[in-house]
Amino acid sequence: MIGMTQHLRRTAALAASSLLASFILAAAPAAAHTPSTSAPSVRSMPEPVDAATARVQLAQLTVAEEVTPPGYNRNKFPHWATQAGTCDTREVVLQRDGQDVQQDGQCRAVAGSWYSEYDGATWTDATDLDIDHVVPLKEGWRSGASAWTTEQRRAFANDLTRPQLIAVTDNVNQGKGDKDPGKWMVPLNSYRCTYSRAWVQVKHYYNLSIDSTEKAALGGILKSC
Repeated sequence: MIGMTQHLRRTAALAASSLLASFILAAAPAAAHTPSTSAPSVRSMPEPVDAATARVQLAQLTVAEEVTPPGYNRNKFPHWATQAGTCDTREVVLQRDGQDVQQDGQCRAVAGSWYSEYDGATWTDATDLDIDHVVPLKEGWRSGASAWTTEQRRAFANDLTRPQLIAVTDNVNQGKGDKDPGKWMVPLNSYRCTYSRAWVQVKHYYNLSIDSTEKAALGGILKSC
């Protein structure tokens, strides 16, 4: 009888302990929106196709003289679209490409560090970074996007699946502007192969044309990748 009594007491105690734990978990406030801090030291855009694939895709692109159709306006490419909650595309890329990124209640990056693949600089203030469209919006416009619908241009401007968006040093990105690889290339030699592969993949996916100077520049880099 004593053994049975002790058993019942232990069972009741365990049940009470379990109920208390459940109550504590249920009563605990929801965790604040904070990003993961388990990021690797360097994070970046999706890995582009390999050099062999890029060379094949480059050969498949339509070569056309570069002209800018009238009517270009950056607003025709609705960019920094909302991705989830208050997070737009810019903030998603900052979170993806940084380390130990912290965001406020509006999803703005307020702390973290970012390595700029274009020039090898590291920044700890998100305002020192631009989100570069690897294939610039105006370059897209003159390569075929002028004939697209607004929704197609929105997809191009906010593409997180292909290697089209990357966080980089702002003045380096501003120096690039809307130039193609025939007129501008990333300053860091070690990243030129990756950049060229990304450029070709994006143009190939969106069926955009390429001019002869641009093609020659890309072909020269991809040959040595």
